[in-house]
Amino acid sequence: MTSGYAIATLVLFIISIFFVIRPISIPTLRSIPRIPINLLTAPILAIAILWAAQCLDPTVIRNGIVGTAGVKPYNILILFFSLAYMAITLDITGILRAAAFWVSNKGGDNGWRLYFYFYVMLTLLSILLGNDPVVLSGTAFLVYYTEIAKLDPRAWIVAEFAAANTASMVLFVGNPTNVVITEGFSVNDAAFTAYTILPFLACNIFCFAALAFQFRKHVPRKLARTPHRDPRHALLDPIGALRWQLHACLPFAAGKFTFDLGWDYYRYSHGIPMLGRGDPNAVREDLEEEAPESSSSNPSSRTNTSSHMDGPSSIEKISDPESHSQPGLPRSETTIRPELPPPSTADIKVPWIVEKYRSYKTTIHARLDERFPTFITALPRLPFALIPFAFSQFILIEALNHQGWVNIFANWLVRASHKQVHPTIWLIGVLGVILCNLAGTNIGATILLTQVVAAADLPYDANRAAAIALAVASNIGAVSFTFSASLAGLLWRTILGQKGLQVRQRDFAFWNLLPLLVMTTVGLAVVSAEMAVLF
Repeated sequence: MTSGYAIATLVLFIISIFFVIRPISIPTLRSIPRIPINLLTAPILAIAILWAAQCLDPTVIRNGIVGTAGVKPYNILILFFSLAYMAITLDITGILRAAAFWVSNKGGDNGWRLYFYFYVMLTLLSILLGNDPVVLSGTAFLVYYTEIAKLDPRAWIVAEFAAANTASMVLFVGNPTNVVITEGFSVNDAAFTAYTILPFLACNIFCFAALAFQFRKHVPRKLARTPHRDPRHALLDPIGALRWQLHACLPFAAGKFTFDLGWDYYRYSHGIPMLGRGDPNAVREDLEEEAPESSSSNPSSRTNTSSHMDGPSSIEKISDPESHSQPGLPRSETTIRPELPPPSTADIKVPWIVEKYRSYKTTIHARLDERFPTFITALPRLPFALIPFAFSQFILIEALNHQGWVNIFANWLVRASHKQVHPTIWLIGVLGVILCNLAGTNIGATILLTQVVAAADLPYDANRAAAIALAVASNIGAVSFTFSASLAGLLWRTILGQKGLQVRQRDFAFWNLLPLLVMTTVGLAVVSAEMAVLF
């Protein structure tokens, strides 16, 4: 019989996920800031309540961070942060904007052909590099390109996100969820690729067809000619960009970090301009935002592109990212407050101390920014807000296991599938896609379902079918209804916000609905066909 502790754990887990998807803020007294209940606070509050109610103990918290059964959540986050730092510093060098200039100069005027080429290019890069580096770097690239070409960005950024998360199922290193599956189900790395290559091809082809149908009115047949722009002027740090490629091939994020500090200080001590500062020909993003080149000559820029589309605008160009950003999420710019006049004798002492601290903080920031601009620029853009969210989700899933819910779910799986191959494929596949939205990202969903299948003690053929179905679901499940379906989705939204694009939750779900339904159907159908042939 299920205990009250187990029911309380499940209820609080569901409530925390609800507030992650639909954040709120609790009004307080006028002198006290509003209390946000969102992806930063809801899971942590759930853990605190469960701990106070003795539904979990320190061992559960430790297992949620360190991991069990060979799955180490902290290793996954270290890998994610390393890729995030390298992608952000790549953006800072200006190479993405330079590439956007080059594509804009060399690309033809056929919009659909260019759209298809971008989709193929991003797919191939995601196979080789994985989804996270492509989402991290490709998002900034497409924002730059659509801005230069004056295109509606929604069709391009949605295709990029879908292509990256579909192609990541091919190699076991393409997505952290693949690592969880190969370890949890003891699937050989080469066998994993052999199993997933055909579902990937089916999902990738049908996904593009769904995207082409959905955005048929948003991709122009003919592209407007844009002025020729020299990519070299956008490349702010050529040596840093070259060094990034070498480290990406190794890959060593720690080596890239050390190089950034050393190279910046060398340029500072020798008086070499850094990141385009002091170079009148350099094209810097912050300068272009302050004085857009086309604002006076062409009022129909990309800022107003959405207004020409049918229906309400689903992407907004925002001029002040700070006012629209999610509380706690990183921003691309560090706001430096102007100095206030010195306090008068009538002022109380505390504000004067606070102002003195702010002045000291501003001075230290300016000195560091002068000596290490790459690191200081990248630091506020790192996704620190995702650390407590990810770890708290892993802890909550471990709490479900501690309270016996994994065994209960395993019993339900056995009853529903009768340990047969094809029912197992569709149950695990569909549940995997749904749980990516409800179980703390696709990583949390994969860990939970891996534990459920292991507890169900399925025969070899059904166990292997569940592994491949989960591999398909955990990758395409990121192309889902909520940003929190994957860490890459949360960071994708953050990057767009840093670049001045605000994406609403309901629009994200609407854009992904058709591609997700198509990919789920054809992907799991191919897995069923594979298992029918093999077993």
